Amino acid sequence: MKSLLRLVTWWNGQTLATQFWTARKGIKVGEDDQGNVYYHTRDDKRRWVIYNGEAEASRIAPDWHGWLHRTWNETPVAKPLVHKAWEQPHQENLTGTAAAYVPAGSLNRATPVARSDYDAWKPE
Repeated sequence: MKSLLRLVTWWNGQTLATQFWTARKGIKVGEDDQGNVYYHTRDDKRRWVIYNGEAEASRIAPDWHGWLHRTWNETPVAKPLVHKAWEQPHQENLTGTAAAYVPAGSLNRATPVARSDYDAWKPE
């Protein structure tokens, strides 16, 4: 069943066509801390990532994002980026998950805070 899903879905990992293309044309250049693997062609005209798990673009760290989009030519393996002391570690987009940010006045919060900064409009 898993191979059948790979024929028609891309969000659970690579499809069979992508696996075949990667095996024929891909040269592995590195792997990030989440297990995503990065490739390019011999002439470096194409660069791509094979996700470890769900294909979610926000799981790509800024270091590798810059390489994929040709902001710089060296991979983070060859030339690691210098990070500032105030930078936080990369975190994927948590929107739609239980760990998503929910402001104090949101109705999505388990116990919404009563708001007193405005008066609701009431018809007369």
